[in-house]
Amino acid sequence: MTPTWQSAAQGLVGDLRNVFGDRLRSVVAYGPHIEGHTATALSCLALVTSHDVPDFEACARHAARWRRNRIATPLVLSETEFQTSLDAFPLEYGEIIRAHQRVYGSDPFDGVVIAQADLRRACETQIKSHLVHLREGFLESGGAPSAVADVVAASAPAFTALLRHVALLSGSPARDRLDATREGARAAGITEGLVADMIALEEQPGVRASDPARLFPAYVHAVEQLARTVDSWRI
Repeated sequence: MTPTWQSAAQGLVGDLRNVFGDRLRSVVAYGPHIEGHTATALSCLALVTSHDVPDFEACARHAARWRRNRIATPLVLSETEFQTSLDAFPLEYGEIIRAHQRVYGSDPFDGVVIAQADLRRACETQIKSHLVHLREGFLESGGAPSAVADVVAASAPAFTALLRHVALLSGSPARDRLDATREGARAAGITEGLVADMIALEEQPGVRASDPARLFPAYVHAVEQLARTVDSWRI
């Protein structure tokens, strides 16, 4: 952990312990912030044995301070809710598992296995939804290069996330964000050049080394390739 976000995370733990007491079982930090994207808020997952409306009312009184400390609203779940929602949110939990740090209590992901069938189905849904929205965005742009460039740049983070999802589906052990992104691209046969351009757009959205509009044809073909890959995946 870096001292900067560790201090904020420990402050969150203190607040949650004041609310839940011994019912607080674990807190983990996850997301882009702990991977070096410090411009983003710190995301945390907290598991408790039980919760009720008064608990959330108590948590709400801390919300303003959390925002000031650049902590995203924590995801608070009971242990039962967590265990029974692994099949509903396999990609979201998979991304947390890939890159997280234990802040308090036990690591809730020790021994957790997400079913391959759930991963494949969720990947298919997200990839095909991304493809539909990408085409819609192009139509709405009217084909104007500047507007197309905005569509490509704005969707870059979602695209790289899709590649990490495919890496997870392929069983890649990569924990580093960029390594996982590239592993997913290799698993689906996506060219390294396009991936590098999309990563650059994600990491520095305000700095465009080249015109993102020129990437659109290859970008659409890459998402179509992702869809074909997942459609033909064998569990």
